[in-house]
This record gives sequence, structure tokens and C-alpha cells, in this order.
Amino acid sequence: MKFFKTQLKVIKAQDPALKSKLEVFLYPSYKAQKSYLKARWFYEHHHPLIAKYISEKAKRKTGIEIHPGARIGKGLFIDHGLGVVIGETAIIGNNVLIYHGVTLGGTGKEQGKRHPTIEDDVLIGSGAKILGNITIGKGAKIGANAVVLEDVPAGATVVGIPAKVVKYTK
Repeated sequence: MKFFKTQLKVIKAQDPALKSKLEVFLYPSYKAQKSYLKARWFYEHHHPLIAKYISEKAKRKTGIEIHPGARIGKGLFIDHGLGVVIGETAIIGNNVLIYHGVTLGGTGKEQGKRHPTIEDDVLIGSGAKILGNITIGKGAKIGANAVVLEDVPAGATVVGIPAKVVKYTK
């Protein structure tokens, strides 16, 4: 029930299309994160096959792939989530907004921590690719379709391929 209340608050704040509390149950973001929580429990209790099964089933239902090894804070909202991929060693802070088509992935060249760390209050635009063991600072904004391969400072806005800072607010 606590997860539902948190998601209701987040979705109400982020999506003006929400007309009813019951609609929350229909949001892919809600369904994917609910499955992630179950999968994460099995992952932490050394049942990786069950965790992966739950994760894969959720991916087929929602179009959102969240590896059970990822660590996700409170208040994540994945708006129009189709095509979102969150890798195994990704860390997502609190109150993060992710739009469709976003990848928090690895570069294929790393061992150990291979995926990004997203700090609190970050907005990630549609189609952005954030790759490798990098950090996106608190309050940063990642533009649509940006390819981010280096750390982004707190409060910065980055756009382009490769992503470059275009605005900085603290």
C-alpha cells in the first residue's frame, strides 16, 4: 500500500493526464516497478533465476526492462515507458523522471560497476542513452536523444551526441 501511495503522489505530480486514483494500476511505470520490487527481493535472497523470470515477464508486459540488480530510490516515474532499459549495476536516486526510450546501460568495456548512477531530482529526456560507470549529478537535465558518456555536474543541462553542457544552474 505504501508503494501505491508513493506512486499515486508521483504520478499526480508528473502527469496531468491522470484522472483517477485507479488509473495508477494501468501505468506501465507502476507495473514495472511493482515487478522490480518482487524481482529485487529474490535477487537479494540469492534466487537470480526467479528474479530474472519476474523481470523478463514484466518487460514483455510493459516494455520496460529493469534488471533486478539495479538500485532504485523513491519517487521514480517512467513516463510513456516503452523501450526503457535499466542495467544491473545502475543506481537511481529519489524523484527521478525518465521518459520513453531511455537506456541506462554499459559500454561493454567495463567490469564490476558498469552502469550509471543517477542522483536525486534528475530528468532524462526521451531516447537518451547514458552509458558506463558515470554519475549524473543532482537536479541535472538530460536532453532528448542525448548520448551521455561522461559525468554530468549537478544542476547542468546536457544535449547532443556526445552530450555537452548547454546550461548550468545550481
